[in-house]
Amino acid sequence: MSVEVINETTYPVELAEFGALAEYVLTQMHVGSAVELSIMFIDPEAMERLHEDWLGLPGPTDVMSFPMDELRPGTPASPTQEGILGDVVICPDVAVEQAKAAGHSDMDEMLLLATHGILHLLGYDHAEPEEEEIMFGLQRKLLLTFLAQA
Repeated sequence: MSVEVINETTYPVELAEFGALAEYVLTQMHVGSAVELSIMFIDPEAMERLHEDWLGLPGPTDVMSFPMDELRPGTPASPTQEGILGDVVICPDVAVEQAKAAGHSDMDEMLLLATHGILHLLGYDHAEPEEEEIMFGLQRKLLLTFLAQA
């Protein structure tokens, strides 16, 4: 799989860690090696523009996902073969504030947001309580198992 991680901010981001996380999540979700994904870190002003343009909401947000080929998770017997999964865009400034409020590290928050964004690209959502339970449970499991192996 092709994972590109780009930092367009002055915040120091461990790009390799996010690449490893993305590859881990995609492997666990049975996404094949010919799938492309990008994770981008942007400043609050750029995130605010995206948030307004795409969702009509004011102010910057923590993470946004932009799916391309509407790929879905595969199975062990039939992994998702190829395509462009899309882009996950994260705002470190917002993530840092959320990390403080949640009482964990900035890195843990951004890894959580990256996992969350990738799951959105794979078709998961949390608009309804049942969807939220499924998505957030999977998000937690993936992140904890990734961190346990690191």
